[in-house]
Order: sequence, then structure tokens, then C-alpha cells
Amino acid sequence: MVRFCVRYWSALVPLLAAVVLAASWGRDLGPIVVTLVTLALVGAVLSAVHHAETVAHRVGEPFGSLILAVAVTIIEVGLIVTLMLSSGEKAASLARDTVFAAVMITCNGIFGLSLLVGALRRRVAVFNAEGTGAALATVATLATLTLVLPTFTTSEPGPVFTASQLIFAAVASLVLYGVFVMVQTVRHTDDFLPVESSFADAEGGHGEPPTKRQTWLSLGLLLVALIGVVGLAKVVSPSIESGIAAAGLPPSAVGVVIALLVLLPETIAAVRAARRDQVQISLNLALGSAMASIGLTIPAIAVASIWIEGPLMLGLGATQMVLLALTVVVGVLTVVPGRATLLQGCVHLVLFAGFVFLAVSP
Repeated sequence: MVRFCVRYWSALVPLLAAVVLAASWGRDLGPIVVTLVTLALVGAVLSAVHHAETVAHRVGEPFGSLILAVAVTIIEVGLIVTLMLSSGEKAASLARDTVFAAVMITCNGIFGLSLLVGALRRRVAVFNAEGTGAALATVATLATLTLVLPTFTTSEPGPVFTASQLIFAAVASLVLYGVFVMVQTVRHTDDFLPVESSFADAEGGHGEPPTKRQTWLSLGLLLVALIGVVGLAKVVSPSIESGIAAAGLPPSAVGVVIALLVLLPETIAAVRAARRDQVQISLNLALGSAMASIGLTIPAIAVASIWIEGPLMLGLGATQMVLLALTVVVGVLTVVPGRATLLQGCVHLVLFAGFVFLAVSP
């Protein structure tokens, strides 16, 4: 029995997480149950990474990192829209806070950690500047159009879009994201692949690709695991809120903690890729997740705004805009050479730490 569980853990854990999610959804949880839910959440994260890597090994890059980023974001968007529809005016800034947290976590936290791990392994982390630069430019444009401009528009009071402005932002987000995916997967795929030497080394360390049946099974279990990750993160969120309130921290810290939990699969997958000297795949995951968070969330809430009562606050505050601008500038300086040392990784991680600190102590 033990051998069976060890052998098939990656299939059993997502199903177990789904059962725990169904049993705990919408209920008041005691300390012991919260602990069990947290363990199920960690297991779901690990199994999601395993199945994502299985699918990526079959379909190759950059499709593998794209599948994980889009799958996580679609489920995350569903959670955001559900919370906004159920919370009404209390969730006026939920989409903004969640998207901004996702951008800072991916573009500084995952990005910096990937560079640091890659540089520690080979002294210099090498990647394709063309593809990474294109991804960063798309993220910067999307973030500015959807999170910065609402603070300065004058048709509506407050950091909100009018209906026509929101429609424009939604369409522009979808168009930019769609064009980027086409460029990444069809026209300029080579720009998003690891450089030749490290890619060859990494490929040599893999066994035979999984069969079609194994790939489809892993894809299904990946979706189940990701639903478990996002759903269980929502289940433990009241406990997180209580703990943060007891510690005297601002409510904005809750969104950061939940975003960190939801993005754990991408973080672990990115670090593992960097350890295999596939830094480009790590950066694809980081920037792809940031792009999908904006490019899919904004259109979704534009549609959901038909049923959402009250204002939809999208504009960032002054402190957040400074952090976003600094992230873009530092990101450009990091990407242009096509190689980075541990210094660049540490710079991004310090920016991420600054974001977390200011979320806790604004």
C-alpha cells in the first residue's frame, strides 16, 4: 500500500486536494482542519509542478511554460470574479490589488529568484534578450494601460475607468496578449527557447517523452491540482485574515499572501528550471504569468462589471506606481545584455522585498 501511494502520489494528491476542498468549502474551520487544508494545499502545489513538467516535456517549449501560466491565471481570474460578484462594493479594489501583486511577485520575486539560482549554478545566467525583452515590453504596456492610466483619466472621479475606457482597456489587453502568444508559439519561437548550450545540457538530462495518454492524464490532473491550489488558498484566507488582523497588519497584506500561495506552482517550476540551466524557461514562466494576469483578468472583470455594483477601482496609488516604474526600468537594464549575474537577481529580490514590506507597512 505504501509503495502504491509513493508510486502514484502525483495522481492521488490532486484528487485528495479536491476532496478536501469540497469538504471544507464555505465552512468555519478549526485549527486542526486548517492545518490539514494547508497540507493539502502544499501537496497540490507540488503535484501541479510535477504534472506541468510532464506536459512541458511532451509539448516542448515555449508551450510548456505557457500552459502552466495560462492554466493558473484562468482559475485565478475565476476566483477573483466570483469574489467580486459576491462581495459587491467591498471588492472595488480587489482586481487591482490582485493583479498588481501578481505583477510584482512574478516580475521581481520569481524573476529575481530564477536569475539568482541560474547565476549561482553557472556564475552567469544566460537567456535570450529578444524574447525576454518583448515579454517585458508587453507586461509594461499592459500594466500601464490598465493600472496606471485610471489614476489620471478625468472622465470619472477617482481611479476608475468609464465604461468605454474599460472596454478599450479590455480589448487592448486581449489583442496584445493574443499577438504575444502568436509570436511566442508560431513566428519567433526561437526567441523564447533556452540558449543552445544550456538547452542541450538540459535535454540530455531528461528521459523519453511521456506518451500521449500520459500527457493527457497529466494535463487533467494539472487542472485538478490548480483548482485545488486556488480553492484551498481561498478556504484558508479567513484564517490568514484573522492572523494578519491579530498581528495589527493592514488588510492589503491578505492579498499578497493569497497571491503568493496561488503563484507557488510557477515559483517552484521556475526555480527547478533555473537549476537545470534553463533560465529562459524560468523567465517565460515569470513574465508569461504577469502578462496573463493582466491580459485575462481585465477583460474578465470588464464583462463581470455588468453585474458588479459600485465602482471598479483599477488605478494604482503613488507608492505602487513608483514600484512598478522601478520594476520596469530595472527589468530593462537586466534584460538588454542577455545575461545576468547574482547582482541582478538580488536587485529584483530587494524590489520584491520592498513591495512586501510596503504592503505590510504602508
